[in-house]
Parts: sequence; structure tokens; C-alpha cells
Amino acid sequence: MNRRPFAVLAVGAIGLVVGVAAAVWDAVALAVVAGSLALVAGVAGYRLVGLLYRARKEIDELQEKVQQLEQTVDHEARARAEVEKKLASRIELTAMRKSTQGDALTDEPSGLFSEGYFTVALDARIAAARRNLRPVAVALIEVIEGLDSGLPRPAEPATVAQTIRETIREADTACRLLDGGYALVLEDTTENGAIWTVERIRRRLVTRSSGLTMWAGVACYPAHGLSTEEVLDRADLALDMAREWRQDRIEVASADS
Repeated sequence: MNRRPFAVLAVGAIGLVVGVAAAVWDAVALAVVAGSLALVAGVAGYRLVGLLYRARKEIDELQEKVQQLEQTVDHEARARAEVEKKLASRIELTAMRKSTQGDALTDEPSGLFSEGYFTVALDARIAAARRNLRPVAVALIEVIEGLDSGLPRPAEPATVAQTIRETIREADTACRLLDGGYALVLEDTTENGAIWTVERIRRRLVTRSSGLTMWAGVACYPAHGLSTEEVLDRADLALDMAREWRQDRIEVASADS
């Protein structure tokens, strides 16, 4: 317990008693002593008030810092939960790609190669690119309609597939994924070439059908990854970023994603 307030009160009380005695006995010396004690009590009281003010200020600052720390912890917790959610989604998608559901070579609604074929083809293309020191690009595409109306749904697979076939080269591979999206494996293609290919697909879709929105994520070997898993993961992340826009968007992966 802080005893300073009691000491100040004691000094003030003694000064009051001495002052009363000086008034009763008309003693100058006692009056001087009473004045001195009153002065000491006043100075001590002033300092005590200052200490209390500084203590109150420090408490307020500490409370503000605690609030800031709580907000930071809350923000980091939300960010971590979002990252974990995306990671779980990518793990689920990877497991889906490796499941036996993709054993067929072609996707019936679109006529494109299946996801099972895409996984095998991408492994083979990156292995060949590693031997020949040539780049390979991967583009993951999602095309929807009805976004403006608030009722988004996948676009007609046949329309999208036909547009893709009319745009890519014979050496490239186009597949339809189990989640309704599309994947391109672009032979001997750098980042800029992949962007231009996807942009040409987007322009053809606009002329063929209105009300469509296209999101795409692009990643390249070796710029964004040195293995099939790394390149595909970067493309998935880029597609996630593109989905955050309510309009056509092509996102390119970064090497440090």
C-alpha cells in the first residue's frame, strides 16, 4: 500500500494543530512552524497529485496497447483461419484430382480431356521441359454466367470448350476439371504467352455469348515452381485471387506465393 497520502495528511494535520496553538497563544514561532508544515504538506500534495496523474496516464497507455494487441491477435487469427481454409480447399482439390473418378480420358459434357488426363499430361510436360530446358505454362480457368444477377452458375461447357479449341495450338492440351473449371497446359510458353492465350479465349467468349465472366490463374515452369505440385499450387492461388473480382480477371502467380 502507498503510504504517501497518509504522510501528507499527517503533516497537514500537525500544521493545523500548530497553527491553532499559535493563534491561541499568539506565538510567532509556532505560526512560523505551522506555515512551514503547511508548505511541506502542500508541496508533498502537489507531487503526489503529479504522481497520480502520471500513473493514470501510464494506465491509459497500457490499456490502449492491450486493446491494440487484442486487435492484432484477432486480425492474425482471422487471417490464419482464412489461410487454413484455402489450404484445406487446395488439399481437397488435389485429392480429388488424384482420385479414381478422373480415370476416363475425356469429359463427356465438353468433349475436352478429363482431369485425370490433365494430371498425367502435366507431369509428362514438366518432365520433358526439365530435360529440354523449355518453359511450360498452366492456366486454370473458370467461366460463369449470371454474376450480375446474383445467381452465378457455370457457363455452358460446350460453348467454353469450343472457344478454347478454336484458340489454342495443336501442341497445347485443354481439359475440363471435376469442379467444372478448365485447365490448359501450354507447351513451350512463357508467362506473357500464357496471358495472351487466355486473353484471346476471353475475347472469343465475349463475342460468342454475353453475360459471361471469366477468371483465370496462370503459373509457369520454371518461373513459379520446379515441380508439378508447385506449379499447380501457384496456379490455384492465382485463380483464388482472380475470383475476388466481380469482372473478368487474369492473375499471374508469384514465385513466393
